[in-house]
Amino acid sequence: MKQFAPAFASVFAALLLAAAPIHQAGAADGGQAAKARATKTAKAKPVKTKARKTAARAVAAAAVAKSIDYSGEQVNFAEWQAVRDFADEMVAKHGFERGEMDTLLRQVRFVESAVQLVKPAPPGKPKNWQAYSERFIEPIRINAGVRFWNENAEALARAEATYGVPAEILVGIIGVETVYGRDTGRFRVLDTLTTLAFAYPEAPNQAARAAFFRSELENALLLARHERIDPFTLLGSFAGAVGLPQFMPGNILKYGVDFDGDGHIDLRGSTSDAIGSVANFLVQHGWNPADKGPAVIQVSVAPSRAWEPLLERGLSASLRGEELLGAGVTPDVPLPADRLYGLVDLQNGADPTEYWAASGNFFAITKYNRSYFYAMSVLDLGRAVREARADTVL
Repeated sequence: MKQFAPAFASVFAALLLAAAPIHQAGAADGGQAAKARATKTAKAKPVKTKARKTAARAVAAAAVAKSIDYSGEQVNFAEWQAVRDFADEMVAKHGFERGEMDTLLRQVRFVESAVQLVKPAPPGKPKNWQAYSERFIEPIRINAGVRFWNENAEALARAEATYGVPAEILVGIIGVETVYGRDTGRFRVLDTLTTLAFAYPEAPNQAARAAFFRSELENALLLARHERIDPFTLLGSFAGAVGLPQFMPGNILKYGVDFDGDGHIDLRGSTSDAIGSVANFLVQHGWNPADKGPAVIQVSVAPSRAWEPLLERGLSASLRGEELLGAGVTPDVPLPADRLYGLVDLQNGADPTEYWAASGNFFAITKYNRSYFYAMSVLDLGRAVREARADTVL
C-alpha cells in the first residue's frame, strides 16, 4: 500500500495523545469479556527472541506499503449531516477534538466496491458443501498451515493450555480466514466502514446494518487511539475486518489478547496475538474446554422426515441424544450421553445432503461466522493440517 501523507500522521498523533483514555472493552456485556482478556493477558509470556517480533512487524509494514484494492471517490464526508452528528458524538462521548475529526473525515474515501460487495448475492446454484470445501481443503492451504503450525508451535500450545481450544481449531480458523496472513485485505478500514455506515445500500435490514458499521467506525477510531497508530494504516477486508483472524474493530477491543506480552494487541503483525485472540473469542462464545469429544458425528436420517423440525433450532446445541434417535436420526458411532447436540445439514447441490450431530463446540465456531459450511471447513482444514504435519514429522 502506498504511504499516506506524513502530515496527517502527525496531526492524528496529536489527537491520540490528547484524547481521553479508551472506554473499558466489554462494558456492554457486564465487563466479562474485558475481565477475561485482562486475566489471559496477565498469563502471557514475552516472546523469547526479538527476531520473531521484528519479522512480524516487517510483514505488517510491507502490507501497508502495498497498493490498496480501489481508487475510492474523494467525497467530503465532513459535510454530510449524519457524519457531522457522528463526529459530535465522538467528541462528546470519547473526548476527541472536533477539528481533528473534521481533518480525518475530509480524507476518507467513498468505496463503491464495498457497497456492491455487501449486497446479497443473486439467486444462483443450490448450496454445495463439497464445492465449498474444495476451496479450503487443498494443498496450498494445508502446506501453509503446516508451516504456520511449525513456526508458531509454542504460541499454539500455550493457547491450548490456557484456553482449552485445540491448536488445530486455531490453525483451521486462521487458515480459512486469511491463508495464515497471506490475504488479510487491502482496503483502508476507515474508508469502508464510513462508506457502509453512511451509504449502506437499500435492503430490508439497511438500518440495522448501517448502525452496525457506524459502531465499528467508532470502534476503529478508539482502537487506533488506544494503540497510538494512524487509523489510515489499518487495512482489512471490504467490510472492515482486520488482521490474520479478520476481527472487526469492536471484537479486537472486546476479545483481543496481548499474547506475546509486548504491551500491544496487534492482530496484523503478531501471530501470537492472533492465536490468543481467536482462542479467547471462542471461549467467550461458548467453547467448552471440558468437552474432548468430536465436534461433529455423521448421522443418517429416516425417510419419515420426523427429524426435519430439528433443523430449525438455530445455532446452538439443545437436543439430547435420545431426542435425535427418537426422531429417526441414526449416528455412525454412539453419541456420548452427557452432551447436547444440534442437527446440521450440509447440502450438496443435486447430490445427497450430509447430516451431522454437532456439539456446542461446533456452534461456538459458528459464532465466528454464522455458517455450517464455515464451521465444518475449520474442522476439516485443522484436521488436514494436523495429519499432514504428523506425516512430515514421521
